[in-house]
Amino acid sequence: MEAHNLSAPLNFTLPPNFGKRPTDQALSVILVVMLLIMMLSLGCTMEFSKIKAHFWKPKGLAIALLAQYGIMPLTAFALGKVFPLNNIEALAILVCGCSPGGNLSNVFSLAMKGDMNLSIVMTTCSTFFALGMMPLLLYIYSKGIYDGDLKDKVPYVGIVISLILVLIPCTIGIFLKSKRPQYVPYVTKAGMIIILLLSVAITVLSVINVGKSIMFVMTPHLLATSSLMPFIGFLLGYILSTLFRLNAQCSRTVSMETGCQNVQLCSTILNVTFRPEVIGPLFFFPLLYMIFQLGEGLLLIAIYRCYEKIKTSKDKTKVIYTAAKTEETIPGTLGNSTHKCEEYSPYTVENSTHKCEEYSPSTVGNGTYKGEECSPGTA
Repeated sequence: MEAHNLSAPLNFTLPPNFGKRPTDQALSVILVVMLLIMMLSLGCTMEFSKIKAHFWKPKGLAIALLAQYGIMPLTAFALGKVFPLNNIEALAILVCGCSPGGNLSNVFSLAMKGDMNLSIVMTTCSTFFALGMMPLLLYIYSKGIYDGDLKDKVPYVGIVISLILVLIPCTIGIFLKSKRPQYVPYVTKAGMIIILLLSVAITVLSVINVGKSIMFVMTPHLLATSSLMPFIGFLLGYILSTLFRLNAQCSRTVSMETGCQNVQLCSTILNVTFRPEVIGPLFFFPLLYMIFQLGEGLLLIAIYRCYEKIKTSKDKTKVIYTAAKTEETIPGTLGNSTHKCEEYSPYTVENSTHKCEEYSPSTVGNGTYKGEECSPGTA
């Protein structure tokens, strides 16, 4: 028995020929091209030796997979229980929570100055493990929510294609960095320009394709759920990695990878599982989640960059202050003193013995000095 969306407005219908229109096909092609260019550019920031190190010492990778397959499905299940949602709404949130990874997390990790080698390894491994973990998690958490068999709805072919689209361009980027490093700056700069242009095209086409349909899914409960999920993922991912004593760079990477979900995979499962008249506007829930994870991710990046700028400014001020304070103590010493120096004066006044190689114009007061060369006379 399927769970029906009793809260869906009766007048909701998907746009005619949704998914088969020229704008839909253009959007799909642009997304694939953007993914290839993005992974090629990110691959140029990676090193094979560091990737190998993450596999030989997989502490960071293990923690990341625990966060992705432990925190997010449990968070989605808990939010479905906390908020008064019907079965189909809770199921849509659960499917989103069980769809780890996504390529947006790689971009966020780069912007947060995270460990890009760990980020790509995480994305690759989470996509590979999704072949087995997604059916298991959907089977465990969907009990009591959905009477059908969700584990048979996992798009295995789509997951394998996503894995290939990540690995091939990343491998090319790594090869370029190791064998032809002189081309890397041009590739990354051109890649960023193309990605920005494609992002504008994707935004325009998304608005054209979806139109006002997404407004049907913006209920208070779904807005609260889709805003809390990525925030909890970002926060708990960072806390978990910190508790296991990962360095700050890896912790930021795990945080970004945990909070970002693969909304394309989620949309595919919902589309395959339910008929439009059953799922209603919840077909657009993954898009709503993507809007919030994008907004919250950009906010965290802005906060981190501001913090880093303030910290750098304070460090520079501290260095200047310390240097100035040191210079004030060097020029002269008065009274009884014992000095070791490499440079000081040719004159010594009062009883003094000097040891130094070259020294400064004058020292006053009783003092004892050690040096290989000292002043012509003592008074």
